[in-house]
Amino acid sequence: MPDPSRWFKRLGPSGHERARTPQVVCFPHSGGSASVYRPLGSELAGDMQAVAVQYPGRQDRHDEPVITDLHELADRIADAFRQAAADVPTVFFGHSMGAILAYEVALRLGDEGPLSLVASGRPAPSRVRLTTSYLLDDTALAKQVSWLGGTATELLEHPEMRALLLPLIRGDYQASETYRPRGDEPLNCPVLALGGDADPVASLDDIGAWSGHTTGPFRLETLSGGHFYLQDNWPAVADLIRSAALVPER
Repeated sequence: MPDPSRWFKRLGPSGHERARTPQVVCFPHSGGSASVYRPLGSELAGDMQAVAVQYPGRQDRHDEPVITDLHELADRIADAFRQAAADVPTVFFGHSMGAILAYEVALRLGDEGPLSLVASGRPAPSRVRLTTSYLLDDTALAKQVSWLGGTATELLEHPEMRALLLPLIRGDYQASETYRPRGDEPLNCPVLALGGDADPVASLDDIGAWSGHTTGPFRLETLSGGHFYLQDNWPAVADLIRSAALVPER
């Protein structure tokens, strides 16, 4: 039986001061850990409880092997979510690889899943990206990651951190780049898709294609920035997540 405390890290206060405080479950990007969402947790404090998924292979799970199959990872997160599920309105938020993971976990959970999905910085599952960055040598892979920006860029400049991070990033890239949807069954919850207006790997057209993956309402919102537009837009992202939490419960 999965241990939910290994998979889900609470960001900020517990939120027990108000009954049924809505929560957002955040899925990190490739190479990311639960802590990347601390700024979001701070922005949402008092309104929503932020919880981040901790994938194996990083931070307090550094002794576990990275899971390189996205469907396996989604299976394990869904199992852990069922064990941890609280009777509160829940929004799933995922960025980049995390958007696909959030979608796949939501599919597995069905009616037990989120009341809304917020998918950020990732083409829709139907717009598969045929890339193989995970096969690059260390130097080329580090350049690829640095080109996209994000929190890992500065860390990769230090040889010790680079040696620790690149295997983790490579494993996540493999999971993300070898992912293929197993069917075309749509979600029945609303989907809010977010994108940076200068994202070099996720065009607004590809992000808008998330509309075909739900039978519920769909909305596309654009924010200023590249692939990691989140870093300069946490207050706006928090506001959009709050709006997703206002969807009536099923």
